[in-house]
Amino acid sequence: MNVFTVSLFGHRTIEDMWDLHINLSRVIEELIRSKSYVSFLIGRQGEFDEYAASVIKSVRKGLGTESSDISLVLPYVVADIEFYEKYYDDIIIPDGVEKMYPKQAIRFKNRWMIERSDLVIVNVERESGGAYDALQYARKLNKSTVNLCDMKRERKI
Repeated sequence: MNVFTVSLFGHRTIEDMWDLHINLSRVIEELIRSKSYVSFLIGRQGEFDEYAASVIKSVRKGLGTESSDISLVLPYVVADIEFYEKYYDDIIIPDGVEKMYPKQAIRFKNRWMIERSDLVIVNVERESGGAYDALQYARKLNKSTVNLCDMKRERKI
């Protein structure tokens, strides 16, 4: 099976929930319709991650779940892992993070996700923070990227 892997990153807080919903839903639906199988990798570090996961699950519910999955990628074991096991198709903790400090483990996890991705979707509004760093790393590796904030700007012109 040809698996197309997509990582998602965004700032801890969301500035414009409505634009994010419209743009992310559109991109996720197009990916699921156009690829034979899509594997979504997402973290759980803030508002964007939680909201993006819910959008992906909603689109998958409408289109069917047989041609995609969503995996939670964690930088360390969390206390309420049972909740996440019910919500996501899989939970991944990259090898090697268990010996790292939390912030170092988050950066390692983000790079791990990007290195395995065919496409990196971001919601980056400012040139700082972990989501911005993830976008820069994806560009450094010549990964295809989509910045949902650019879609918002283009639509308002």
